[in-house]
Amino acid sequence: MSHLITPADTTRSPTGPAPLGIGVPGFAHPLLAPTEWSELLRCASGFVHWAVLNVADGPGARPDPHCVPAAARLRETGVRVLGHLDLGHGARPFGELLSDAHRYLEWYEADGFWLDRAPTDRHLLPATRRLTATLRALCDDGHLVLGHGGHPHPGYAECADQLVTFAGRWADYRWSQVAEWTADHPPQRFCHLVHSVPRTHLDEALRIARWQGAGTVFVTDRRAAGAVGAAAGAWESLPGYWDDFVSRIGPGVSE
Repeated sequence: MSHLITPADTTRSPTGPAPLGIGVPGFAHPLLAPTEWSELLRCASGFVHWAVLNVADGPGARPDPHCVPAAARLRETGVRVLGHLDLGHGARPFGELLSDAHRYLEWYEADGFWLDRAPTDRHLLPATRRLTATLRALCDDGHLVLGHGGHPHPGYAECADQLVTFAGRWADYRWSQVAEWTADHPPQRFCHLVHSVPRTHLDEALRIARWQGAGTVFVTDRRAAGAVGAAAGAWESLPGYWDDFVSRIGPGVSE
């Protein structure tokens, strides 16, 4: 069922929806997508909550000369830069993940981490809790986002600042339902990522996000590549209606 939310005290009530912010799950490499990275700098301060930096399916083997300045410019505007860590649904070794995290912090001064393909099962909760606790110790005040893509066991809400409880197609999102346990948490704890959204349905998609209690969103008309249900490639470029999308979130983009 959908839940109504109020921006006044960040708890849910039948009085209306909360404001939204933008989360960017990963534009292509700055060398391949310079326009995308530049557009983030034009957004009004505070309306882009974070952007994911994925150098080469992780931090890469050495500091990337294009990613270092791109990350620095974003941080100067107040956008959190999150390092991309692929959890492989809980299959990646703990040591590998920590090694990648150290590289992101040392080379790109990451403000936190995007934990992609995060597990959802209860039995993997202790391992995820151990990982996120270690990452918090490494990155003081770091922002952690668990990229589940669907509703996980409620215990995962204790592990990170935000949970991605939807990532997928518009055709699925428009009929989606939010898990009832999410009503126990404020909107800023949840993120929705929706691809293949036609321009004519942009407003509808944002209404759904608000009423389902998401505080951070990314909506695009780009389509996923590969298997049905996968989102690979959908986030790498700007939506065709980027300016309209941003203006519906906040005051728009600067000239």
